[in-house]
Amino acid sequence: MAEGFTRKTGVTSSHWGAFEVDVEGNRIVATRPFSQDPHPTSIPDILPAAVHHHTRVLRPSIRRGWLEGGDRKGRGADSFVELPWDEALDIAATEIDRVRTRHGNEAMFGGSYGWSSAGRFHHAQSQVHRFLNTIGGYVASFGSYSTGCAQAIMPHVFGVNFLNLVYEHQDSWQTLCDHTETLVMFGGINPKNAQVSMGGITEHDTAGWFDRFAQKGMRCINIGPQRTDAPDGCEWLALRPASDTALMLALAYVLEDEALTDKAFLSRCTVGFEQFRPYLMGQVDGHPKTPDWASPLCGVDAETIRTLARRMARTRTLITVAWSLQRGQHGEQPYWMSAVLAAMLGQIGLPGGGVGYGYGAIGGVGKSLMGLRGMTFSQHQNPVGTVIPVARIGDMLRSPGQLYDFNGKRAPYPDIRLIYWAGGNPFHHHQDLNSLHDAWQKPETIIVNEPWWTATAKRADIVFPATTPYEREDIGRSNLDDYLFYMPQLIPPVGEARDDYDIFTGLARRLGCEDAYTEGRRAQEWIEHLYSDYRRSAAEQGVELPELETLKERNWVRLPIQIEGPNRTLFAPFREDPDGAPLATPSGKIEIFSQTIAGFGYDDCRGHPVWLPPDEWLGTASAASPLHLVSPQPGDKLHSQMESALADVPGARPVEIVIHPDTASQRGIQSGDLVRVFNARGACRARARVSEDIGPGVVALPTGAWFGDPGLNIDPHGNPNVLTLDVGTSRLGQGCSAHTALVEVARL
Repeated sequence: MAEGFTRKTGVTSSHWGAFEVDVEGNRIVATRPFSQDPHPTSIPDILPAAVHHHTRVLRPSIRRGWLEGGDRKGRGADSFVELPWDEALDIAATEIDRVRTRHGNEAMFGGSYGWSSAGRFHHAQSQVHRFLNTIGGYVASFGSYSTGCAQAIMPHVFGVNFLNLVYEHQDSWQTLCDHTETLVMFGGINPKNAQVSMGGITEHDTAGWFDRFAQKGMRCINIGPQRTDAPDGCEWLALRPASDTALMLALAYVLEDEALTDKAFLSRCTVGFEQFRPYLMGQVDGHPKTPDWASPLCGVDAETIRTLARRMARTRTLITVAWSLQRGQHGEQPYWMSAVLAAMLGQIGLPGGGVGYGYGAIGGVGKSLMGLRGMTFSQHQNPVGTVIPVARIGDMLRSPGQLYDFNGKRAPYPDIRLIYWAGGNPFHHHQDLNSLHDAWQKPETIIVNEPWWTATAKRADIVFPATTPYEREDIGRSNLDDYLFYMPQLIPPVGEARDDYDIFTGLARRLGCEDAYTEGRRAQEWIEHLYSDYRRSAAEQGVELPELETLKERNWVRLPIQIEGPNRTLFAPFREDPDGAPLATPSGKIEIFSQTIAGFGYDDCRGHPVWLPPDEWLGTASAASPLHLVSPQPGDKLHSQMESALADVPGARPVEIVIHPDTASQRGIQSGDLVRVFNARGACRARARVSEDIGPGVVALPTGAWFGDPGLNIDPHGNPNVLTLDVGTSRLGQGCSAHTALVEVARL
């Protein structure tokens, strides 16, 4: 770090990228963009206020009702008693031991979401899971709210782990620029979302690539309810939410009806088109999936659909699918159907053609880098084999013992007595938060490590104050980025905050397994150990990394891991030789029809993609709830992080809801008006922004506002998840259905 008279400056990394930090005394006073970032994000601007905000948890705190008698009903409204660290750790360790002794480790749920720090060692998810595994295991979760549905369906279609597909095997932006002629973006490609990436994204360049696409003359078509889901200059087809599958089917119908389908590719590289075709052509249900059939469902003119299908067939076309499409009821269908449509075009495996998933969802997708893995703090093996889909937490708490279906298996929900949460805020990202609040009262004990008094911390029984990434040292590195950072400790811990590692070490010591958890290392020694292994592994791949002390002095380095020349193309080896390089599906090919899925017997996810309208969409709108709500990611923060400080900015809260002029005028709403957004599940306040950048009958309210206190008849800050539907995408995927919600909006 460079040191002046009273101010010192250093560079650190985060999930939204690198930035410079100014420190005076024990306080962060300012941030500035990182010099190597061509389009820096403004997210760090609020960081000085957030780190030192009055909502920081300063000392170990135990909810009064739980401490005095084990009361569970006061979560969210009760007061807290501050205790010394040793006493609080003693109480927590005794309770953990009581639950695992009396009910078994199957009665403990380990919650985390992995976004709390870009540092490789102080990764909250690894820390909490390692601790719980060390003491005998815990009930775990599968997938994420972002991609859980896709993680279930896509291995059946392509035989590939979905996250590996997204992060390691898709065409680079350069390959798209060199080869793609038509970019068809279902759900758009949004530079706003690309501000963040797991482990950090140093050079924000998504918008810059679209400038190059425009210079080249690539035709970029944004298909979705919001114009702003793609950069300026892209064409916009204002699609009704949840109707993407209907449009894809209509495009496929045109290909088949006009003899534009690549039958040779289907024969060589796929199975099941003969089962799918009768449904497509209407021989099964009497409804041919023509553009005229799809147009009233999706809101796109029939002739526009025909013209687009013909262009896709005669040009090098890449279909991209946003993660948002699978975050809704029947979210499996657009993901599966996009693969079928790309297969019918016959361009899968060609540079800049076929289908891609998650471009713009996070900043790292589209980078062309050598894989350089490492610096992972081992979570150990979980002795408990029970795993639930991540978005079914509410159901698990409400209905222990109830049988549920998931991806071909049926199992009972476990009876959870204790939840340990670190590194996440479920009262930000879960659906139907009022219902979750009620379910949250069921467990006997909830323990949370948290820097701030979030809605989750307020609803805990034991809260341990955790440090932020700026109050400890770490190494910042992402497999999707080519920069390596030493993340210095910039300030002392605020209040009595401790690292997650120190907290779990203290608990492990009391439970008799400190050596198994720490392996005899302090946090600094773990960082040195992990970096040493990483440096050795990199050398074996021909990449020389600086020694740790040198990295500390330099603060950051750019790694020589960029792939020069042609990028690896998704499924290119398979396309060249389907028999010699088969996929890991049962057939070895792309499965347009899956005998495996058909064998599950699910009526909400059949053997091939079909049009299944959700319970709530514009096709089922009523006078009480006539508008379709979409809840995109926020642009001013990562999920709900630093929301407490943002809420202090004059005029910044409640969150803006985007409304079409026709929708607004019918309700007497103008930009800037405070409005009530409501349905049978709940209500929240928002501030209206009237814009033609959203389709009629659709409203958009970003996520990220902190959920309010219990007992309020309206959430004050604008959290859309008081309105969303908490049902699984289907019995196959059981993902979250955040974009399945009808609402009404009225002036306040």
